[in-house]
Amino acid sequence: MMVKPARKAASVSARPGWRDRHGRGIRSAVTGPHLPLLRSRADTFEMTVASTADYLKDLWPDELASVTFEVAGMPSELGATPAVDRWRVLPTQRRVILYRLPIERLSRLHRYDDLHKRMMVESCVFRAVADLLGKDPWDLAPDRFRHL
Repeated sequence: MMVKPARKAASVSARPGWRDRHGRGIRSAVTGPHLPLLRSRADTFEMTVASTADYLKDLWPDELASVTFEVAGMPSELGATPAVDRWRVLPTQRRVILYRLPIERLSRLHRYDDLHKRMMVESCVFRAVADLLGKDPWDLAPDRFRHL
């Protein structure tokens, strides 16, 4: 008569209530190991704001050294005009707040693709920084728009 080996006990996780279904281990991401993780619109928006802010901080290090850039969903209060603000500049606090939903949903793009959405977000960051510095947005990075 053959003796069957004893079954291994299921591993106990450190998190209470977590189940290791059928001994298969922890579940992986939905996209699998070979594809990049999915990004949400909010993640893409925040990355675009951060990269544009870093670019402008490199161009204007003295003027933008202590400026913080923030992303909010919507303005919490109405501005001076009846229109919905896309950003708010607080010069005394050295803060620039960009509102994601008005920028994404109220912008009229002639082509609704990733490139044009990114360009819209970048232009809003440029215009907000121009408001903060009292400059024209085109003067912030003149070499960027000069084609030889």
